[in-house]
Amino acid sequence: MNSREREEFKEVILSEIASQKHQIESLLKSTKPIAPDNAIGRLTRMEAIGSKGVSEASLGSAQRKLARLETALNKTEDPEFGVCIRCSSQIPKGRMLLIPESVTCVACA
Repeated sequence: MNSREREEFKEVILSEIASQKHQIESLLKSTKPIAPDNAIGRLTRMEAIGSKGVSEASLGSAQRKLARLETALNKTEDPEFGVCIRCSSQIPKGRMLLIPESVTCVACA
C-alpha cells in the first residue's frame, strides 16, 4: 500500500469517526431516564422504555465502532495496515473504503 492510499484511508476513517461521534451525541440524548409520568405524544411509557433500550443498544454499537475506527487510524502507518490478520493477504481496497476498521479480508470474515 502506497502513501497516497494510506492518506485516502485516513480521510475515510476521519470522516467515519466524525459521523460516529455525531451519532453517539444523538443517541446519548435518547438514552436519558424516562420519568414515571412521561407519555411522549401517543407513546406510552412502556413504548418509551422500549425505545430507550433500542437506543442504548445502538449507542453501545456506535461506541464500539468508534473505538475500532480510532484503532485503525492509529495503525494506518503500520506496515501491516490493510493486511488480513488471519491469512496475511491484502484486504481489498473496496472493503477498506466501505469498512475502514476491517482487519480481515472477505474470505476470512
